Amino acid sequence: MDDIDIAFLTEDKVKADVLIEGLPGIGQVGKLVVEHLIDELGAEQIVDIYSIYFPPQVLIEPGGVARLPSNEIYLWKGEEISIAFLIGDFQSTSNEGHYLLSEAYLDIAEELGVKRVYTLGGFGVGHLVEEPHVLGAVNDERLIEEVTTAGGVMTGDEPGGIVGAAGLLLGLSAERNMDGICLMGETSGYLVDPKSAREVLLVLARLLGIEVDPTRLTEHAAEMEKIIARYEEMERGKEDESLNYIG
Repeated sequence: MDDIDIAFLTEDKVKADVLIEGLPGIGQVGKLVVEHLIDELGAEQIVDIYSIYFPPQVLIEPGGVARLPSNEIYLWKGEEISIAFLIGDFQSTSNEGHYLLSEAYLDIAEELGVKRVYTLGGFGVGHLVEEPHVLGAVNDERLIEEVTTAGGVMTGDEPGGIVGAAGLLLGLSAERNMDGICLMGETSGYLVDPKSAREVLLVLARLLGIEVDPTRLTEHAAEMEKIIARYEEMERGKEDESLNYIG
């Protein structure tokens, strides 16, 4: 295996206007959004990506079949816009790998003719969020108005950073004259967060000018809230038992 193996699964000439990244990250926010879009739009896989920078393991599918970890790119062709989606099992386990994989993703994007890159993720706040904001960052200030008009809130005045592919693709895409927009949903940082993903999806759909049904994410969010409520009730019960015992 090479350091990074890229395999196109079609011999057809394929093109995309934008690339949307949704690799695993905080709250799995970006991954949930891209999975939802792939399913709702019926996107088809066009690329497999394998790398020695992924964790040294295999993944076991239902039934016991093992496979190497991989990331994939899917393509959807709409009437007004064609979208490539980057999704998969892992991000890099090393700093070097993050840079090399990000450059590889952008190589593919250039081959597809991509002019704009969207990166998606979660913004960990350390506590449960009732109404998550969608925070934005861009690689060119002329993109700010687009983000805010779509319902995003630009990140604060204090210096900060975005780690992993979501950040590097934003920065490295500028060197290739591609627009870059990062959308991050506020999330606790310690739970899978479909509620945050739903808010990111709505802002992203406005930016893309497409209609997407968010129902499944909404239902998933409601189920997660029930689980959290049961957990909190159990924790309160434990506290009451402890107080009764002490008394």
